[in-house]
Amino acid sequence: MHMARTKPWMTTVLAGALVAGLLSGCGNGDAGGNGGQAAAGNDGQAGASGDPVQLRLYTYGTEEAYNWQKTLAAYTEKKPGVSIELVQLSEKGDTQEAFKKLDLAAASDEQIDVLMFSDPAGYAQRVALGMAAPLDDFIAKEGIKLEEEYKVDTRLNGKVYALPGKFNPWYVLLNKDHLAEAGLDVPTEWTWDEFADYAKALTKGDGPSKRYGAYFHGPQNGGWMEFLKIAMENQPEGADFLKEDGTSNLDSPNFRKSLELRVRMEKEDQSTVPYADMISQKLAYRNQFFNQTASMIPIGSWMNTEIGGTDKVPLTFNVAVAPFPKTNAADENGLTPVTTDYVAVYGKSKHQQEAYEFVRWYTTEGQVVQGKNIPAWNGVKTEDVSATIDTILSGTKNPELVDKESLVTVMLESKASQIIAPATYQSEVYKALNEEYEKLILGSQDIDKTIEASKKRVDEIIAANKN
Repeated sequence: MHMARTKPWMTTVLAGALVAGLLSGCGNGDAGGNGGQAAAGNDGQAGASGDPVQLRLYTYGTEEAYNWQKTLAAYTEKKPGVSIELVQLSEKGDTQEAFKKLDLAAASDEQIDVLMFSDPAGYAQRVALGMAAPLDDFIAKEGIKLEEEYKVDTRLNGKVYALPGKFNPWYVLLNKDHLAEAGLDVPTEWTWDEFADYAKALTKGDGPSKRYGAYFHGPQNGGWMEFLKIAMENQPEGADFLKEDGTSNLDSPNFRKSLELRVRMEKEDQSTVPYADMISQKLAYRNQFFNQTASMIPIGSWMNTEIGGTDKVPLTFNVAVAPFPKTNAADENGLTPVTTDYVAVYGKSKHQQEAYEFVRWYTTEGQVVQGKNIPAWNGVKTEDVSATIDTILSGTKNPELVDKESLVTVMLESKASQIIAPATYQSEVYKALNEEYEKLILGSQDIDKTIEASKKRVDEIIAANKN
């Protein structure tokens, strides 16, 4: 069925052979029809009938953010026997809206060949519904190793259902002027203990005008939970509150270390903006950093598009980037929380080989062609990353104030720890842990009691949700 063509909420963009139709304003067509479904060979070339194989790509990505016309046209040039019809699920790139419409399209049995998920929870949930085909056989046939090809391990329960597109690791934004004033270098490798030492050295003054060494934007209201597991999430395994088998991971010494670090920095060193202030004043992390209230903030590299300053939040000082800190000095450098696009082959696609070939191209060379994000592909060249960073920074007000070399280095050296498929009751776990942390940081219970209460509540949530 091709119901998407009649629905006004789906913007259809045709690439390659269909670009001419787009440019002339005719995009109704039946150009895809069912043509090629019985025709194409494994190389994606047109079959004996001469009809192209048409793949339909469902995405939340906007033209502005993903450069689709240029990207898909490049693929059609490479594979003349394949055309891509783009179905944009949200004009504003709203992932929640897009998920709803994707689910509706799947329920309506529309032709879907390639689809994208924006987060691990959405990915895991739809894999469980059979919406994504396992790719292990395609990967084995191609003779590649996932861990050598990509910086993000997308396996769920030991199988691969998607390949990673863009790569947004977490890092630490630094006020380079404050570092110079304190005689500190921009770190290229450091631990959380060293981060705390830096924060203490960077803290200055008292009262309302006090400058803090660091700002943590969470946890709050069961969200921004990255800030409650800072010493866990830079580990290759065991990086989350729950283990892969669904049991609690709160016995991890790194959970305790995370709590100890937060307490030390706020209560003993007084080098971080107080949690009570963050909550009561509804502080914004951009303002804390760009107004120079705090010298360092751990945050995601979605900030690349703002790091050089914007109209709303101008940059008036030199800024640099450091990698996400390690827990132990001997740990591997660069492991960090990462957000990515999960690009999958639809479970019911009749063109799975061609769809896989497109997914492989899009998540490798296609990311470079797209030129909008740093790829999760390990094969990307340093000069390509540098060029993409140049393009991103050129959209900011003062790119000359950004230490570009530090940014490029961190983006190249970052890699994701293991993805744990989120539990269906994850939000309950987050809420409980957030509440126990608040008791700790606001002074009503110590670390031992916080860990004990957290474990008890999380175990109860797990037990209540067992089938």
